[in-house]
Amino acid sequence: MAFNEPPSTEGIDAAARVVRERAQPLADESALDSLVDSVRDSRCVMFGEATHGTSEFYRLRAKLTARLLREEDFSFVVVEGDWTDCYDVNRYVKGESDADNARDVLSEFDRWPTWMWANWEVVEFAEWLRDHNRDSEEKAGFYGLDVYSLFESMAAVVDYLEDVDPEAVERAKDAYKCFEPYGEDAREYGRSTRLVPDDCEDEVIEILSELRNRRPERDAEDGEEHFSAEQNALVAANAEQYYRTMVQSSADSWNVRDRHMAETLDRLLDHHGPDAKAIVWAHNTHVGDARATTMADRGRLNIGQLARERYGADDVSLVGFGTHRGEVIAGKRWGAPMQRMSVPAGQAGSYEDIFHRAGGDDKLLLLPEDGGELAERRGHRAVGVVYDPAHESGNYVPTALSERYDAFVHVEETEALHPLHIEPGEVEEPETFPWGI
Repeated sequence: MAFNEPPSTEGIDAAARVVRERAQPLADESALDSLVDSVRDSRCVMFGEATHGTSEFYRLRAKLTARLLREEDFSFVVVEGDWTDCYDVNRYVKGESDADNARDVLSEFDRWPTWMWANWEVVEFAEWLRDHNRDSEEKAGFYGLDVYSLFESMAAVVDYLEDVDPEAVERAKDAYKCFEPYGEDAREYGRSTRLVPDDCEDEVIEILSELRNRRPERDAEDGEEHFSAEQNALVAANAEQYYRTMVQSSADSWNVRDRHMAETLDRLLDHHGPDAKAIVWAHNTHVGDARATTMADRGRLNIGQLARERYGADDVSLVGFGTHRGEVIAGKRWGAPMQRMSVPAGQAGSYEDIFHRAGGDDKLLLLPEDGGELAERRGHRAVGVVYDPAHESGNYVPTALSERYDAFVHVEETEALHPLHIEPGEVEEPETFPWGI
């Protein structure tokens, strides 16, 4: 059934009955115990979110991540953020930064939407992770998956080479001069390639190849710093492709981005050794297997799907998060000022509506393998950084829930994130903290 068809009352009631019978209330701490037990042996655990601006999603992911790092020896956290900015957090949580506190580090995140990582919820998690690492022999890292930071990553490559190889830095500067006409505007670079066939692909690939060739000799001396420089060169190469593709096809550019995320995850697992285990934080549209949605019908894949294909479904745990109603931080359009917005009740027949009908409480559902009523494709809300509550109908992705995720966390009513940049005078943590790690 397409989601725009009238929902079947019988099917909705049957699905709500399954949720009611099988879900565990989140108020019971044993619910989180059962989720940790179900994912503990995975090589990769991915925690999603239905929005980029909901406090409970960040707090629950932080709480679950802390348990996996503390109890199950997971190796690192990698999030839907820029490599350059997140690497500053990585240095802070490992005690390698001169920063006084996590708030100072996260306040430097200046790419819109800043609230995704520059918020009190992530500040609290970063401070916990720094404390955790202080007492750990193997320090857990914090890294970024995304591909947007074209110019920032090129600058980071140059900074690294200036310290270790004066000859190579001149070659990098010459190669990256190809982008100078675009004034550090990656979207303008992408638009220009639609009109003029010349591009900078060869230049960024050249620097990436040089860094890769130097890996054996530099790894012993620089360790993770060389790895980070090579990753920045990879970001630059894939970002060039992303922005060039973006003006031609949204599906193709989406796939460039998620393939980059999957490649970054592969590299981090290899970097941390054969027994490495990863925790991923990203939107449900990246985490939940695209093959269980209409994304696949439009030619889109995602990192959740790619991880299952590469590592095997038994070694990957995909956990979705959703809400029936509440508040969110978002912008009315790309680049617009962030604001708190109301999230209306889930539409009739959607999975948000079904979890609400199953009882007005927060729930965890370990999804059954047989699927049943939860294998039916129904609307599942996805709110991005751009949102207008008055036009909700376009925010639902038809989804077979039991095929898209291994587990699902439902929060009945949510509150907005607490961004650092719109609460500049706030020096005390919001009342929601501490969040109980």
